[in-house]
Amino acid sequence: MMTSTLSANKKKRQPIRVWAVLFWLLAWQALSVYIGHEILLSSPLSVVNRLGSLVIEQEFWASILFSFQRIVTGFFLAVLLGVLLAAFAARFRLIEDLLAPAILFINGTPVASIIILLLIWVTSQNLSILISFLMVLPIIYTNILSGIKSTDVQLLEMAEVFKMPTRRRVIYIYISQVLPFFKSACLVGLGLCWKSGIAAEIIGIPSGSIGASMHQARIFMATPDLFAWTVTIIVISALFERMFMFMIAFATNRLERL
Repeated sequence: MMTSTLSANKKKRQPIRVWAVLFWLLAWQALSVYIGHEILLSSPLSVVNRLGSLVIEQEFWASILFSFQRIVTGFFLAVLLGVLLAAFAARFRLIEDLLAPAILFINGTPVASIIILLLIWVTSQNLSILISFLMVLPIIYTNILSGIKSTDVQLLEMAEVFKMPTRRRVIYIYISQVLPFFKSACLVGLGLCWKSGIAAEIIGIPSGSIGASMHQARIFMATPDLFAWTVTIIVISALFERMFMFMIAFATNRLERL
């Protein structure tokens, strides 16, 4: 039951074509040549050269480690708490009603406003953890809750008739039904946690972070540095996304064998 449901829900992402990447790189290069000012728009070659210089510096990797630890921590905390809260909210209507205003507040408040408000209470060193957590939590919570609520009622009734143990109900009914919602939520949350986390670092300027390096590059109008750090964030985010989705696939395969 679970295997067939999961197989039906597996959807491959549209692959990125090499020719499309080359097109946008050429367009970037042409626009850079047309503008003629590296400060306004650095060329791809300048960015690659600057990135090559950064990767041999110890501070570059230290900044990546600093930001990665905090942003990923916030993401995992949001996933854990979001799943737990959604499970309780699906079971108890009172909890769902209680959480509704908080979720609405987080979703409706601009990220910059939340960052500035939180700077009053937390240090800039840990700000990206909290921001990543808050931005991802509503996405995980609402998607998991929707998945639980959309669980096939007939399957639940059948499980009740055959007195299926709770553990098997969770594995073979709830997880298989909720997994597509969870995957979608994680894909959205993974991108948002990096965007919001780096934004928090740029505003809070914690020493030794990627955001602090980008802030410094902006002050000195080092445009190649800004682009180089942006490319770095995109690469790290993409790699972590692949790693996390692989972990989900691995865990799913293990559950299918139970």
